[in-house]
Amino acid sequence: MAGSTHTVTNQPPPLTGHDVFTADKALVAAVERHVEPDALDDVRGELEALGRAAGSAQLQEWAVQANDNPPRLRTHDRYGHRVDEVDFHPAWHRLLGKGVAAGLTAAWNRPAGHVRRAAAFLVWTQVDAGNLCPLSMTHAAVPALRQEPALAAEWEPRLTSMVYDREPRPAHLKAGALFGMAMTEKQGGSDVRANTTTATPLAEEGTYELTGHKWFCSAPMSDGFLVLAQAPEGLTCLLLPRVLEDGTRNTFRIQRLKDKLGNRSNASAEVEFDGTWARRVGEEGRGVRTIIEMVAATRLDCVLGSAGLMRQAVSQAIHHCTHRAAFGGKLVDKPLMRNVLADLALESEAATTLALRLAAAYDDGGEQERAFLRIAVPAAKYWVTKRCAPLVVEAAECLGGNGYVEDSGLPRLVRESPLNSIWEGAGNVQALDVLRALQREPAAFNAYLQEIGRSRGADHRLDTAIKNLLTDLADLDGIEARARRLTERLALVLQGSLLVRYAPPEVADAFCASRLGGDAGATFGTLPGTLDLTSVVNRSRPLN
Repeated sequence: MAGSTHTVTNQPPPLTGHDVFTADKALVAAVERHVEPDALDDVRGELEALGRAAGSAQLQEWAVQANDNPPRLRTHDRYGHRVDEVDFHPAWHRLLGKGVAAGLTAAWNRPAGHVRRAAAFLVWTQVDAGNLCPLSMTHAAVPALRQEPALAAEWEPRLTSMVYDREPRPAHLKAGALFGMAMTEKQGGSDVRANTTTATPLAEEGTYELTGHKWFCSAPMSDGFLVLAQAPEGLTCLLLPRVLEDGTRNTFRIQRLKDKLGNRSNASAEVEFDGTWARRVGEEGRGVRTIIEMVAATRLDCVLGSAGLMRQAVSQAIHHCTHRAAFGGKLVDKPLMRNVLADLALESEAATTLALRLAAAYDDGGEQERAFLRIAVPAAKYWVTKRCAPLVVEAAECLGGNGYVEDSGLPRLVRESPLNSIWEGAGNVQALDVLRALQREPAAFNAYLQEIGRSRGADHRLDTAIKNLLTDLADLDGIEARARRLTERLALVLQGSLLVRYAPPEVADAFCASRLGGDAGATFGTLPGTLDLTSVVNRSRPLN
């Protein structure tokens, strides 16, 4: 029995038992905007069910269990046979199974597939970001495999299945399969052309024997992997099955699991190939070109993942401040705290709106939209993922000391927040990719200009930002050293143009004033006091 000195007051209730999707007004609006009316009821029903699951106390507890009991490497069985297995807590398998069943690997063949999946990905991130890695890799492998029609016919039905089959057995015996990816090596990192893993042709056409190592292998428990290796004609993309058709294990030696800052529920590994069997995907010597569509899809998932983390952090901060009283009133009603919360909410809504616009471009699939994605994806990946960490740290500060305690969940978000900025090409890689698109693909920049041009005249600060951007692009001297600044401006102008068109006036006004008009400081909570900040905060409340 608690003593009289231990009466608990002025503590917010847990943020559970709510619909994560429906409570996110910016996300709901984006789905309604980008999904055709005849598919909207089906899509909304699916997302609302997932949103209720994501907001439940049960799934939040599974997420804690999966992170508190990270995966363990088991190299041998009790008899001494090499097995190279990764053992996960049951909660991990429950979460991953629900993610597969929710269609997070099934975008390519469904109506409004990419928008509905993007919204689901953003919602599901708010349970646990760790299990999103195998879901992302599996989804992104499809466009790469389609460059080899025979392989696509064999594997795509398994990868887009909504059945989770965790057993390590030949893929043709499984109702669903997952994919991982292994590109980077110790000596090369992002410079995959420096890879030394070799692919020696075998007698059967299109098959190879691999020898070498991979410094980072994503989702090492998967059924198959896309890898890059040096074949006789140069760097080549190959499909490496984990279990061969006769049921024997392929040589896939997991040397160790990475001890990561965050993303603790997920496994990332160092692996060795020694006589490992693989099949070619695409042309020999064209490995980067073959795998680039997979990379682009995973980069979009980095944007979605960061947007989901932002939304979760903002929800927790607003929820806490709505219930917590200090200095004579609720924190959410204090002008300075309201400024902080509104600033965080702006960043979150801008990220969500941009991410769903990119997903809609994938659904469209037209030449114009493909050109737009060529600049918009790396620019968004650069900017949104970089904004995630400072936002999450600021949100934790809104909870005070409570936000520094593991029980609050915020430390897990803080550890997770830098991840998407690093994976699939860190900031400099994205900025240089934007430069290449600007210099080599005029259609990409024209598509970008047409997109932001739809908002011209709607806000003078946006118009000025567009003019300044064009001035920057007219001066190409030393442009590589300015690539980060240029990429940031491309992303901010694109976000501003989308919010001016689609967001409530108070949101667009606050974004343009602070992000494009320069009327804000260098930290969150420095918005001009003349804005309607109460409306901005209320729009982002997780509970009404």
